[in-house]
Amino acid sequence: EEDPTIDVHRDPQTGEQIVAGLSQVHVEVTVDRLRERFGVEVTLKPPRVPYQETIRGSATAHGRHKKQSGGRGQFGDCHIEIEPLLDASSADGFEFVDQIKGGVIPHSFIPAVEKGVREAMDAGVLAGYPVKGVRVRLFDGAHHSVDSSEIAFKLAGVQAMKQALEQADPVLLEPIMQVILSVPDAYVGDVIGDLNSRRGRPQGMEPVGAMTEIKAEVPMAEMLAYAPDLRSITGGQGDYTLEFVRYEEVPSHLAQKVVEQAGDQQAATHA
Repeated sequence: EEDPTIDVHRDPQTGEQIVAGLSQVHVEVTVDRLRERFGVEVTLKPPRVPYQETIRGSATAHGRHKKQSGGRGQFGDCHIEIEPLLDASSADGFEFVDQIKGGVIPHSFIPAVEKGVREAMDAGVLAGYPVKGVRVRLFDGAHHSVDSSEIAFKLAGVQAMKQALEQADPVLLEPIMQVILSVPDAYVGDVIGDLNSRRGRPQGMEPVGAMTEIKAEVPMAEMLAYAPDLRSITGGQGDYTLEFVRYEEVPSHLAQKVVEQAGDQQAATHA
């Protein structure tokens, strides 16, 4: 309430409570004030990177949910084919195509299959991150006049989608940020060298008064604790802004580390 430039929100993807301010120092000062004036202890850590997953190949899969236990059973059966959506990085990330012919799945149950497919895409097969950039074709299936239900077809859709994702060459995507830095001329070489070590791609620079403005694209994962590093490189005279640009595939040697970390986090959560 005292400081409208501090933003507190929950990240819908990672579930973390995010505190954002005008700079790292701004956030640290706010946390100190919370402790001194209100006795509130806050533990700060860098936010988790909101990775995504996508596919490079296509695959066909069959999902069947069948349950018989006294009384009325449950039956849903669907066949799907998945393939990458072109330019998945900028697309909405999903397209569902109904190609059912001859009523093998009644029209009223097709939205349930799509719902199951979407649910399976909330947590991908590589590291549990949301899946984007996929076209799903529902082309065949079967139903039972008594036992079929929306829930049965939804569960069949989940099953088919998980199976298809595993077979379609899944890959990990990471957010790429555009960084605009303003640094004294004397430190330009050091700053660019540091950006290169962070897998950054400098895109040009121009003089602005006594400073030099540098533009670069850098993976978000490499910029989580950048503020203190830039301070020490430039003697506290450098400044920067970050803006999301797009998602790109994570290099395979780094992707393996992210997958392992996600596995460790899931194990810790269930322990």
